Amino acid sequence: MPDYTNPIATVDAVILTLEQGRLKIMLARRAAGPFQGALALPGGYVHPEEDRSLADAVRRILRGKCGVDVAYMEQLETFSGPDRDPRGWSISVAHIALVPRDALPVETEERQFHDVDDLPDLAFDHAEIVAAALRRLRGKGAYSTLPAAFLGESFTLPEMQRAYEAVLGERLNLAAFRRKVMDWGLVEDTGEKDRSTDRPAALYRLAEPFRTLERSLRTAA
Repeated sequence: MPDYTNPIATVDAVILTLEQGRLKIMLARRAAGPFQGALALPGGYVHPEEDRSLADAVRRILRGKCGVDVAYMEQLETFSGPDRDPRGWSISVAHIALVPRDALPVETEERQFHDVDDLPDLAFDHAEIVAAALRRLRGKGAYSTLPAAFLGESFTLPEMQRAYEAVLGERLNLAAFRRKVMDWGLVEDTGEKDRSTDRPAALYRLAEPFRTLERSLRTAA
């Protein structure tokens, strides 16, 4: 008879946030082997008896292990093979989540936030997964409202621009950015102001939860 041994089936989450204008990722220290004590992406096994989808599995794991509820999440890629996990042939379906920093828990020894450009050694093939997530984010960011997912429900236009700059890794012309955002109807005025500074600034929200753009917000034209 053929051997129909099931492979290991897991999900992993690349949780990205902005902190002081820097793009950061949340990593968890593994409590058990393999790679005990190493930093890794938050993840775990799929539970067929309770997870109706892979997204359900990710959300269950993040709530249970990290105390995190994510608003924006999308499936990234499937990573598989006999060598990525010493326990056996494994499949991991990675997801990417963008979360405002104030919606994430405080940093601890077991749960850390690292700059995406200065990552420590990671368990399994998680460095490869992070690299794929950053390619997705940076490629999609200039042609969508995706970077605004870091900002919460309302924000100023300078805050929105800084989110795009952190994602794209470059400075943007303020006047050109503001003109595009307003002309393309990407945001709407909330009628409120941010009064945390001496010069209160108008607060905006996205006109749609997510929108793909026909042209890039990167260029000044």
